[in-house]
Amino acid sequence: MGELQSALDSLAGVDLDELSDGVLLDQLRDLVVAANRISAQLTRMARRADVRSAPEHDGAKNVRTWLRGHARVSGAFAGRIVAQGRALEQLPATEAAFAAGEMGADQVEVIAQIAKPAHLELAAAQGIDVGAVEAALVELACRGTHRDLQRAVGEYLAKLDPDGPEPDPTEERALTLVQHPDGTWTIGGTLDAVGGQKIATALESIAAAGRCAGDVRSRAQRGGDALVQLADLALASGQLPVLRTVKPHVIVTIDGRDLVDQATGPAAAHTGTGASLSASRARWIACDSSVRLLRLDGNGLPTDVGREQRVVPPHIRAAVELRDEHCVFAGCEAPRWFCDVHHLVEWAHGGQTSLDNAALLCERHHTKVHHGFRVERDDGAPPGSRWRTYRPDGTEILVHPPLHA
Repeated sequence: MGELQSALDSLAGVDLDELSDGVLLDQLRDLVVAANRISAQLTRMARRADVRSAPEHDGAKNVRTWLRGHARVSGAFAGRIVAQGRALEQLPATEAAFAAGEMGADQVEVIAQIAKPAHLELAAAQGIDVGAVEAALVELACRGTHRDLQRAVGEYLAKLDPDGPEPDPTEERALTLVQHPDGTWTIGGTLDAVGGQKIATALESIAAAGRCAGDVRSRAQRGGDALVQLADLALASGQLPVLRTVKPHVIVTIDGRDLVDQATGPAAAHTGTGASLSASRARWIACDSSVRLLRLDGNGLPTDVGREQRVVPPHIRAAVELRDEHCVFAGCEAPRWFCDVHHLVEWAHGGQTSLDNAALLCERHHTKVHHGFRVERDDGAPPGSRWRTYRPDGTEILVHPPLHA
């Protein structure tokens, strides 16, 4: 690994403007091959860690959650690595071409569809040589376009079971919500024919009802407004499932002085998912919301949040959520609504039900700290405190060392 890092450091020092166009393109091609080979080894290593349950060493559930929390990659990226590692065990030719750099992770993802258990069963029942099919697809991947490969795999899967039962439509559904640093969101996903029709009908009805004379919104803008209105209706109905004893609701935290000040106040408020809002936007939300007052000490931590009792009352939970924001176990990003409020010193051992004796932990890590792992708050850290997590052997789990260390 040291030699690899040295080679990359050397490459980073090259003045690209001194290279001719031909040399620049040749090196670009070589880098694609190198990136493919590195991706193949990353997938191979992640698969071995997955098989060995190595993430348990750091209290993580699996490789996907470990990569998200410790390597700081997206859930989609981590999920793809894990899924491809499993699929490649059934695809030796694909694995070899991937390791040689002849194809990339995108192509592996397409070919991996033929190795799904249901598809392997259908192929076995019809006496299809999956190895021969894989070899042909690998050859195509190495000489054809990505679109050619997608089309070939699609045709193979369509012919594999032309008269079989309709697939479960829920298996075709996927939705991703990505929040950006400025608080905006990008939505992406896939719906089956029936599910998509239901969503389209609901949004169209709301969009049509909201039109009036002089409406200059584009169709896309009307659709976005309709989706938000659909969420408003669902939240207002009170029929949505309860999250950890609390009804789902939008959380916005703002200093009381900013709430009453009529200035815009950029980045004066923060949402439950960590986005920043202006004070004026927070006041707009507060017009149709309930307001909970929490007193804060000089470090910005809530105080005077209630009396002692065994079960954590809502006002103490609100204070713990405000301080911790998500599961405090090292490497975990579980949001506040997935979490329990844990007693740092157990009630049975004299621990109080108070802010100072509480921590947000998701169900998995709540179980972990009752079976050897430990979380502690470093009160010497900056306001808000820093949480530390320790393994049963007493060593600390460190999440943010440099990735090249």
